[in-house]
Order: sequence, then structure tokens, then C-alpha cells
Amino acid sequence: MTERPNFLFIITDQHRADHLGCYGNPVVKTPNIDGIAALSEKFERFYVANPICMPNRASIMTGRMSSLHGARHNGIPLSREHTTFVELLLDAGYKTGLIGKSHLQSFTGLEATNKFKEHDAKHTPRPALRDAIKNNRHGPEYDLEVAPKWTQPLSERVDGDYYGFEHTEIAAGHADHASGDYLLWARSKRADFDSLVGPENALPDNRVNAPQAWRTAVPEELYSTSWIADRTEAYLEKQANGSQPFFLQMSFPDPHHPFTPPGKYWDMYDSKDIELPASFGKGNLPPILAMKEALARGEDKRDNQNPFAVSEDEARELIALTYGSITMIDDAIGRVLAKLKALGLSDNTVVIFTSDHGDYMGDHGLMLKLLLHFQSIIRVPFVWSDPQARSHDQVRSDLASSIDISTTILERAGIQPYNGIQGRDLMSSQSPEALIVEEDSQRPMIGFQRPQRVRTIVTDRYRMSLRHGENWGELYDLQLDPNEMNNLFDEPAAQAVKAEITDMMVRKMIELQDRSPLPAYRA
Repeated sequence: MTERPNFLFIITDQHRADHLGCYGNPVVKTPNIDGIAALSEKFERFYVANPICMPNRASIMTGRMSSLHGARHNGIPLSREHTTFVELLLDAGYKTGLIGKSHLQSFTGLEATNKFKEHDAKHTPRPALRDAIKNNRHGPEYDLEVAPKWTQPLSERVDGDYYGFEHTEIAAGHADHASGDYLLWARSKRADFDSLVGPENALPDNRVNAPQAWRTAVPEELYSTSWIADRTEAYLEKQANGSQPFFLQMSFPDPHHPFTPPGKYWDMYDSKDIELPASFGKGNLPPILAMKEALARGEDKRDNQNPFAVSEDEARELIALTYGSITMIDDAIGRVLAKLKALGLSDNTVVIFTSDHGDYMGDHGLMLKLLLHFQSIIRVPFVWSDPQARSHDQVRSDLASSIDISTTILERAGIQPYNGIQGRDLMSSQSPEALIVEEDSQRPMIGFQRPQRVRTIVTDRYRMSLRHGENWGELYDLQLDPNEMNNLFDEPAAQAVKAEITDMMVRKMIELQDRSPLPAYRA
């Protein structure tokens, strides 16, 4: 393996592990992703470092936990002062490209919900001194992905590379609300494109009556998934005769809500064929009960980013629509893989597939993400297909994390990782005894009086979650209770196990303390 490999890094959004055929789903059709997995190392226990978009994408880019890189939740951009593994690839002579979703900076343009609070004191510090960190990631250089300001391509507004990507074609947002460079292109193709998007412009359909679901009028060929495949094929054509290896991230905004698969993908799956999760309707944790009560009273708007409870029919309908989005992505991936082969690039291109986090998708009767670290939220697919070290459907059961992606790619490229990177090389290192998952909420949500700060530990057998300011926790035996329906946290018989795992959690969090910067001198 002396020739430097190319990398095609495919990532979806809000896509749980068991929503793929290769991960045991009997309904959703994903032959192309399954084909990658058949010639890969497939990780059964791959977990996110943070189950929210921006923090986990920043953790993938830096190989560091969100408590270190500081992008703790959506709304905090990744600082340009933090090194990314893509910058190291670029520095080593790789061509680097990002096509699709970035989300390393905010794209809503909305004001923060927890702005600096004025204190009852004689003097209020000037804005530059209101944060513990002076360079607090505000200003034009951190507004580059804000959708309302996206009047010209990102590449024309960036001086140099973008977090290491020298080529960028970005799709911000989700579903038929996708924006960014993609929206500029779509409007160039159809002057009336804006009249095709959103529920107010939806096509008539009597099949679905569920939150955040509408039959988009955007045709398949103008949908963001198709655009990403088109632009990826174009990028690969430019690299075919080049002398430099490439790293290309193909990043899909779907199958994230809202639920708007276009064309034939809208009714590709019948909700009657959808089996509800075993945990549907079960669970008595405070936020689960609060969401169920809000549903029963009709008080939950269910039209935003917060998780919400659903009826059985709603769950089946939303899962069916999600499957449609996933199959559309799989078809797009099939096109790109065919192009890779036709260009003679497949024999030296490592293909990687993963997602940034999961979705309840009916687990415990809930939808979307945030708050509770069930397997559906924190466990995602990860397959690594290396043509120079071909593994035939090798299933890996060792614990792995999204912070491991950067280290593994750098090692395969023959590049020394930077000081402070926290991931391990998945191809040559031993499985850790445990992983940590972090979450810091941006705002209070249903069932809570305060924004949540959650820390989760996952071991070979258990998952335990602790949260600041609450008088309850979670402990599940994943071996005996894979659907996480029997909370052992307060059970007398589980106290010895809880104490052992708590000790393990503290030690793991000590291990994850920062080792950057390097000391310049001996004191």
C-alpha cells in the first residue's frame, strides 16, 4: 500500500444505524450502501461523540470531543483556530473537496436563545470581555453559512480553504428547505423554484397526515440529493487524470426532517408495511412522559427541531417517508460509485460511509433527536471499504467513535496526526473499554426546566447517562435489554455495577482532557 489512496467520505444526516439493509433492516432498500458494506469492515458499535449536527461534525473534523473544540451545540461555529484533519491532508498534497452539507457554521441566522445576561452590578463589561474566550466566534468570518445571506457561492466569499476544503459546493438546510450553493443553482434552473418548496406549495396527497411531512413539488432532478450526486460526479471527472490524490466529502442533508422525499420516493414505501419499534409507547422517564402528555393534550406544536411524541400511524408514516429519502440517497451513491469505477479510480479509493447522529424514529413513541441517548440516537452506521486491504463483509464489534474517523484517515494516508487529536486508528488499535458521548442543550425543552448537560458512557455491555441538575439517571444492560426499556439506575441489585461504571466514566473523562497545546519549554 505504497501509493497514496484517494478517499470518498460519504455522510448522511440524522440516519440511525438500523435504517440500512446491511444493518439488518428488512424493508428499506439500500443495495449500493449494502454493496460497500459487503466489501468493507462494518462497525456494529459505532457511536457519535455528540448526537447533534454541528458538534459531531466538528468532532469528526478535529478528532476531538465537543467539550474541547468548543462547538458544544448548534449555534457555535467551529473555530478556525482549531486544526482539522482535512487541513493536514491539504498540507500533504491532497486535493480536498466538500460537496453537500457542511454545517461547521450556523445557517439559520437566528439570534441565540441564551444570550449574555446582564448582571445586577455596578459595571457591565464591554462585549469583547463578556465571554471567557475573547475570540468567541462572532463576526463575518463565522457567518459564511447563514442561509439568508447566501447570495453568492461560498467559494467566492472565502479567502483560501474552508476548514481545509479547497473546493466547496454547499447545501445548507434540509429536505426541500435546502439552501446554500444548491439553492443558487436550483434558482438558475427554474426561475420559479421558490414557488415549489415548502408545505404551502406542496402537491396534493391524502396518504400522509403527520408532523413536518408534505409532498414536495420539487422534481427529483432538482432536489438536493440529485444535485449532490451531479456535482460529485463532476468533481471526480476533474480528478481522474490528476497527479494528486484527493479527499472528497459527499455530504447529504437528508434523511433529516422535514419529511419531503420527492417524486417516486414519496410513496415508495407503504406505511402499512412498517413495523413499529419494540419500545414504542414504553418508557417512564420524565421527558418521555411530558411529551406523551403534551401529545394527548394537543399542546406540542411539533413543527420545530425539538423531539416530540407521535401516534402509531404517524410513526409508521414518517418512517416510510424516511425510507424513501434513504433509498434516494442510496441511488445517488450508486451513480457516484459507478462513475468512480468508470473513471478508473475505484481501485485506489477508500470509500467510507457514516452519519452524524441518529433519530428516535418511533423508539419509545418519539421522533427526531436531543435529550435522551438511546441507541437510535447515538449509534450510527460506519463502513470502511479499502480496495488495497479488501475485507469481505467483516463485522467489527469493538467500540468506535466519530472522533476516530480523522485519525484513521490520516494513518491510512501516511500523515502524522497533530498533537491533541483524541481518536484512535480503527485499523491498528485495540478497542477501548468505554466511550463517552457528550450533549449540551442550547435551550430548555419539554419536560425540563433548564438546558440539559448530559454525559453518557457506553461499555461492552452497559449504557449509563448522567445529567446535571436532575435527580434521575439512566443505566441499561444492553446485553439483556437491547431496546433500553428497563432502567436499572435506581435498582438495588444494580448499584455495584453503577459504581463500577461511574468509576470507569470518571477515568475516561480524565483521559479525554486536553493535551493541547504542547509545552514549549520545561519550567
